[in-house]
Amino acid sequence: MRIFYAALGGFGLDLLLGDPAWMPHPVVFMGRYITKLEGFLRKICPNELLGGGILAITLPLGTLALSALALRLCGLVHPALRFALETVWCWQCLAVKGLGDEAKNVYRVLTAGTLEKARRAVGRIVGRDTEHLSAEGVARAVVETVAENFSDGVAAPMAYMFLGGAPLALCYKAINTMDSMVGYKNNRYLYFGRAAAKLDDLANYIPSRLSALLLILAAALTGESAFGAWRVWRRDRRNHASPNSAQTEAVMAGALGVQLGGPAFYFGELHDKPTIGDSLRKIERSDIGRAIRMLYVGSFLCMALLALMRGILVWN
Repeated sequence: MRIFYAALGGFGLDLLLGDPAWMPHPVVFMGRYITKLEGFLRKICPNELLGGGILAITLPLGTLALSALALRLCGLVHPALRFALETVWCWQCLAVKGLGDEAKNVYRVLTAGTLEKARRAVGRIVGRDTEHLSAEGVARAVVETVAENFSDGVAAPMAYMFLGGAPLALCYKAINTMDSMVGYKNNRYLYFGRAAAKLDDLANYIPSRLSALLLILAAALTGESAFGAWRVWRRDRRNHASPNSAQTEAVMAGALGVQLGGPAFYFGELHDKPTIGDSLRKIERSDIGRAIRMLYVGSFLCMALLALMRGILVWN
């Protein structure tokens, strides 16, 4: 029951407080570890595949072991201390409010500010180059990242925390952070980041598909096209180099009746990505708000489903 209540508490804290800038975040420490270990491994290991494999093993397993040990030590002091720490970590593994607030900020800047400011604002939450995006491109980038990060930042960590508590959720965050830093198919990371990318694909395989189904239901509950979401998901869910990323993007595209994906610049290089969805109309600023509503409804649906499943397992 401790995991059940810690996950619920973490979800509530995330909705209330988001990601306060003053609060130390585990992902920051993970990022520092990745940077330092990458430099060390590149010096001592001539084989990039092997070096990247060592990174892909040590970070997730080390995160799992250290967080489990910390909780155990806190439990020896007092059970309430252990519960408090686990609740905080569950909170920090989720990104519902943070993602929603960043998307809202881009919408506000796009509406009242300049296009240049909107490009900088969206650059905070996307990995692509943003300096040449049009207003339509900015809106598309926000909608895509809300859809993709519903899986990476909400449903997946939530699923792992209900399965194995904060340690397993933090282990997932370590995998996801590692992929976001080294899992690129460029000259620097084509081999070194391969193990991290494959591990991230594996960790997200089931959560991404669960996320897609939850977003289809969220589309119906928010007045969007659930039929369109289902149709485009069935057709375009594989239109991405990753086996997981197009799952939620296809649902979002079909629900809103817009086309996502397509060519985009990363680190100054144009990547000719396939399109997702049908261009029934041009994407608009208002689609950002519609995507945010689906994000929040989908998050509540995910929490309710996982809490019910965990409750059945515990109480039986």
